[in-house]
Amino acid sequence: MPADGYLERFKREGRVVVVGASLAGLRAAETLRDEGFAGTLTMVGDEPYEPYDRPPLSKGVLLSRTTADRTALPRRRALDADWRLGIAATGLDMAAKRVRLADGEEIEYDRLLIATGVRARPWPHEREAELDGVFVLRTRDDATAFQKRLADGPRRVFVIGAGFTGSEIASACREREISVTVAERGAAPLVGALGGVVGEVAAQLQRENGVDLRTGVMVTGLEGDSAGRVRAAHLSDGSSVETDVVVVSLGATRNTEWLAGSGLGAGPRGIACDAGCRAFDIRGIVTDDIFVAGDVARSPHPLFGYQFLSLEHWGNAVSQAETAAHNMLCESVDRRPHMWVPAFWSSQFGVNIKSVGVPSMGTEILISQGSLAERRFVGVYGYQGRVIGAVTFDQARWLPFYEHLIETTAPFPPPFPTVDRRPEGARPVPADFPDPSVPTHGPTVTLSGYSPADRRMTFTPGRH
Repeated sequence: MPADGYLERFKREGRVVVVGASLAGLRAAETLRDEGFAGTLTMVGDEPYEPYDRPPLSKGVLLSRTTADRTALPRRRALDADWRLGIAATGLDMAAKRVRLADGEEIEYDRLLIATGVRARPWPHEREAELDGVFVLRTRDDATAFQKRLADGPRRVFVIGAGFTGSEIASACREREISVTVAERGAAPLVGALGGVVGEVAAQLQRENGVDLRTGVMVTGLEGDSAGRVRAAHLSDGSSVETDVVVVSLGATRNTEWLAGSGLGAGPRGIACDAGCRAFDIRGIVTDDIFVAGDVARSPHPLFGYQFLSLEHWGNAVSQAETAAHNMLCESVDRRPHMWVPAFWSSQFGVNIKSVGVPSMGTEILISQGSLAERRFVGVYGYQGRVIGAVTFDQARWLPFYEHLIETTAPFPPPFPTVDRRPEGARPVPADFPDPSVPTHGPTVTLSGYSPADRRMTFTPGRH
């Protein structure tokens, strides 16, 4: 049968399985229906909830402005899907085109989309992680449990890790007038994502808002009392902090373990796929019936040297899901590449932080507008003589301009003057990112080399 005949029959009668009842999974399913897929659609999710929005969990939910059960994602259309919620996928048989579920069932597919995302990296010492009062924040249930504990009025919250989520948690605690200590192994908050120059601004912001910020230290242990409740955190500098709540914010682990032995190019860095979202197998050969989208995907990007990028970004999940769904229904000549420029935002301590591009690739930074001292500025990152990223503190209206510079590989430093450039922006300075060989939870963009079959990455924090 000609390929176009197969596609028409697939659209009418085919079977699509989406593993991951996530933002990416939902938007892909909606796009499939929008573009004429009338076959069987099965949605598999390990949580018992239909897809929900995660950013409010570390913002509105912790401030009691909303509840976790009100974070469901709005639907663009009816899906007519078979939902398998609260049942994790446990295996994939690529030859038989079957997904195995935790309850023993196997679901057959003609095309598969994997959108399993990431999970919070737990405290690595299991007995300490199980103490009452030790939390992570990633899921609805995490947010509900943590919010209830905040409502009880703890004496102190101890946050391990000052990436975006950890910093947002600290901000929410201070807004609730709860004492908070933050421990960060790097030199400053956000240093893995935005570098030391901007990280120092974030550090000043935290301290001025009453955060007890400890940088350049690792947590060597969590101590519990006789009833199994956390009571103290011990640090590598010999100090201890008494606390009744600990939040572990050490970044994310990609949900790929269920694919072990499947033959798919999946590992700790994510699932490798081409620019059209088709997954690679472990030999580096692209599949034609398995697609990937969202936080779990790692795909090559032409703007960043065709390195594989893993992006933990809301907008990327939507864009990649729509591209994957479109390509599932197309001839190869009609497929389109996923070319989304990374963008990220965070709100903390009354400041709106937004970035575009890949700041963590930058070796230099230029403060092109505003002032670091006033916490209102634009920082532009340079790499090998071109603009690679930008970050704004309360200056988000300029981001589209800098996004255009990134897309057009504009020279760095930018040759133009700006109206509000201060003396500190007269010349670039080192961006001061930490050594990339040291494990860090900071970046929301992870560069992972050029090989689709590369599974070599270990994270052995020992003590944070």
